[in-house]
Amino acid sequence: MAQKRVLVIVPFPLDDEGVANREAQLQSVQTGPDIVFDFKPVKAAPLLYETYHDYLLADMSIFEVGISAQDDGYDAVCIDTMSDSGMNALRSVLDIPVISPARASYLTALMFAGNFSIMTQWGPWKGLYTKNLREYGLESKCVSIRSPNIAPNVSSLLGGKEEDVFPKFLAAAMQCVEDGAEAICLGSTTMHQSHAWLAERLPVPLINPGPLTYKLVEVALSLGLTQSRRSYPKPETCLSDMIHGMMDGGARALVWKP
Repeated sequence: MAQKRVLVIVPFPLDDEGVANREAQLQSVQTGPDIVFDFKPVKAAPLLYETYHDYLLADMSIFEVGISAQDDGYDAVCIDTMSDSGMNALRSVLDIPVISPARASYLTALMFAGNFSIMTQWGPWKGLYTKNLREYGLESKCVSIRSPNIAPNVSSLLGGKEEDVFPKFLAAAMQCVEDGAEAICLGSTTMHQSHAWLAERLPVPLINPGPLTYKLVEVALSLGLTQSRRSYPKPETCLSDMIHGMMDGGARALVWKP
């Protein structure tokens, strides 16, 4: 069987070390030997995904990276952010499957439970979740969104802060359980290092969004599934040159620091 290549779009313009911290998500899930994952950062991005200004820029930056994935020989795309930024646009121009972690996490939680909560690191991210829950028609299934309100470092993630941060995550997750949550979704792929520690201590399933997308894309490829053209019709003209030009200009104009 020919090896399948999956592009994982990293939502920040990180250096090699920052990208490696994202790639470490692969260590918590087993995939077959016939599939490989290439992690590629965006050229430019908002500092933190907190406002509609940020959401728009995030859609553009992730779309720009993925727009040529099919032509570049990739068999699928994974988006490495719970904002699901760029997912709809990429699904409209690509025939290969595009998997995003928020939609995947919420629907997977509902496979194993009647409802779910979102436990996230940073309070200002709440707008992202409410926006997507509304779009996906899942607001009534989300019991609560809880956070210890710890500012993230999207490059180093949680490295070196485990003893301080993990117990605070656990306290927020237990609040979700007290709210009535039957499952909990981690609110960011930047939190992946905490998953195993938390999962051992929680009485409900805990969804780890990044690794979930890797398994789902493997399943989609093995079953020959991709997005519906009824749901995601193709544009008559794809203005890829314009998109690349916009992001090239953005990369030149922006001095990005995590």
